[in-house]
Amino acid sequence: MGSYTVLLLIPAAGSVLVLLSVSPARAHTWVFVLQMSWQTLCHLGLSSQELDPQDARPAITLSAIMLLTQKATSLALDIHERVVPLQLGQGLLQRALPLCSYLLFFPALLGGPLCSFSRFRAQAESSGALPRPLRSAGQRCLCALALQGLRAGLVGGLAGRQGCAGLGCLPHVWVRALLLRLAYYLHWVLDEALLEVAGFGPEAGQGDLSIRDLWTLETTHRLAVFARTWNKSTSRWLRRLVFQRCPAQPLLATFAFSAWWHGLRPGQVFGFLCWAVMVEADYRIHPFLSARATSQGVKLLYRGTTWVFTQLIVAYILVAVETESFSMLCLLWTSCNSILPLSYGFALLLLLLAKKLKQN
Repeated sequence: MGSYTVLLLIPAAGSVLVLLSVSPARAHTWVFVLQMSWQTLCHLGLSSQELDPQDARPAITLSAIMLLTQKATSLALDIHERVVPLQLGQGLLQRALPLCSYLLFFPALLGGPLCSFSRFRAQAESSGALPRPLRSAGQRCLCALALQGLRAGLVGGLAGRQGCAGLGCLPHVWVRALLLRLAYYLHWVLDEALLEVAGFGPEAGQGDLSIRDLWTLETTHRLAVFARTWNKSTSRWLRRLVFQRCPAQPLLATFAFSAWWHGLRPGQVFGFLCWAVMVEADYRIHPFLSARATSQGVKLLYRGTTWVFTQLIVAYILVAVETESFSMLCLLWTSCNSILPLSYGFALLLLLLAKKLKQN
């Protein structure tokens, strides 16, 4: 990473100094402000410069800073909640080294699910005595190879076909989102394989992606279930950091913070806020519909239709989040792809109005 390493070392050193010098009751607030301020400055600074598109170091740096923010705020919360006590009797270096090791453990900064400080320390202390789970890592690599083959085959199959293209075409947007999902799945599997080889694999059910999660993501007819299953370790971190601590509108606050954490590009702000509205609508629409699906045929129609709707809305959100220019975002917003999200938003307003009238 060359000189970009400095952008990572500064917040890591600052977080360690804060954790060692500030009282546990205020450590979380100070670490949160430090990390998010620095991360926002890095996002704005690097995005405003004309960088070499062939140079991957800026993107790797921003990704590592985002994952460092996850680990630093998670550790600060553990200290704030007395889950991780700081040994005050030890010397400064003895107290700082475990924190630095946790924050700068590089396989976890390249990707992978969030690991708590307690689990990291336990695994580090026993890493020499435990065999490396190479079989599990090999299975993940084979899964990654299959995902890459599926993605390459899909790209090759679409290259020779003539059809509609652009953000105004509904099938094109859905296929583009499918390719994005496969790319995410591929990276998550490789990240976890790297951690397995390093001896720091996630606990069962604590990783970002398993075969069961993959099946759930692609077959669920509930947008809320998709949101909880997508990037599970980040979802758990957001729930703990924002959702459980926000006194008002926790769902909207969680998705708004996620947009901030991802970089606050127009597409990210629009996509995550749209996601929040769609999940809120999902919570209210499905109980209303499922109560009226009494026969087996109606239930099948209900699940099939809502699965298609979920797929199309997820595609719309993913393409919006990955859209970098404001003009392309406007093109997506004014296309026919916006009909279904607008319909969900309108249904949410009607159900809220009906609930308010019923209460009155």
